Amino acid sequence: MKAKRAHDCARLAERLGETMLRPTLLLAALFLPALAAAQTMPGHHPGMTAAPMAAMPSQPGQGAFAAIQEIVALLEADPKTDWSKVNIEALRQHLIDMDNVTLHATVTAEPAEGGMRFTVSGTGATRDSIQRMVMAHAATMNGAWRFTAAPTDTGATLLVQTPPEDEAKLRALGFIGVMTRGMHHQMHHLMLARGANPHQH
Repeated sequence: MKAKRAHDCARLAERLGETMLRPTLLLAALFLPALAAAQTMPGHHPGMTAAPMAAMPSQPGQGAFAAIQEIVALLEADPKTDWSKVNIEALRQHLIDMDNVTLHATVTAEPAEGGMRFTVSGTGATRDSIQRMVMAHAATMNGAWRFTAAPTDTGATLLVQTPPEDEAKLRALGFIGVMTRGMHHQMHHLMLARGANPHQH
């Protein structure tokens, strides 16, 4: 009889233990994943995995500023740069000319013998920018396409003559398209910043 009572008490204790253990196991199953995630977040553990770094912006926000920034980086990377001759302000003034001609000049175009004649006009600073840009571009670009520029009271005229097969291309480009042709602009920017006059021959 005593042996049976002892066996029954042992079974009861075992069942009570299982009953009490179940909530504990359930709580562990619920909270262990959250605890593991918390340990991988920044500031939680010395050996943690760092969160990926957010992408950083790359655009400086303004075209002329970006052009100057590019030239300054090239000058700083070149150990032969003569800083006593560097003139970043001259480059800034040239970029102002480019902006005036691109955005503020008035342009009329008319057919001319072998090409097109562009009359480019403005007032004040825009007029001065037109004269500097048009005259310099004509002097730089003569080749298969022939350029003839002349100053006027309000800006300049630019006569562009091309081979017959390029006439449609010239009409499509118009004045500002013609002004963009050639990769000399970038080299001129660097020369201006170094203190040289790229239009001096």
